[in-house]
Amino acid sequence: MEKFATLTAVAAPLPMINVDTDMIIPKQFLKTIKRSGLGKNLFEEMRYLDDGSDNPDFVLNKPAYRSAKILVAGENFGCGSSREHAPWAIRDFGIRCIVAPSFADIFYNNCFKNGILPIVLPPEDVEKLMDDAVRGANAIVTVDLENQTITGPDGGEISFDIDPFQKHCLLEGLDEIGLTMEKEQAISDFEAKRRIATPWLDIAPG
Repeated sequence: MEKFATLTAVAAPLPMINVDTDMIIPKQFLKTIKRSGLGKNLFEEMRYLDDGSDNPDFVLNKPAYRSAKILVAGENFGCGSSREHAPWAIRDFGIRCIVAPSFADIFYNNCFKNGILPIVLPPEDVEKLMDDAVRGANAIVTVDLENQTITGPDGGEISFDIDPFQKHCLLEGLDEIGLTMEKEQAISDFEAKRRIATPWLDIAPG
């Protein structure tokens, strides 16, 4: 998993509450088990018109936000079913950070497992960042995970809280597999001792 340290990028405003996982990635795209390729279907129903063309009114289709890597959203982001495809689609599109007043718990935890930093802020701070994001191509925001700060286009700084363990995993680029591999030597040592202590467990039946 790619490490997350400092991100300086355009922030896109999505001032909607209760954005659920079906809005993020509709159910017809859940057949794949690959984490790549879903970015083109992110926010499918809002992002495209009935004829398949881009909806010019949707924020991520506007020229200023096509390369946005930060999303500023409303409360209860990621609610609905617990599909991990939602953060897969967000990450595949290129978004690395989502700021909102609140998140659905399962979606929030799935973000960390996929290299996305979800930041919970008081509504008044989210509103300020939303106003900053409306600036379009000038909505350059810097997220510093180590120092737990967000710096807006005007230089104003906002602090955020994060669980220390989740912070460590993002800084080091560790998902659940990566965390397990950190214990590779201990696992190998245990297996070697087990083979000596209980060799009969390695005998194939029959």
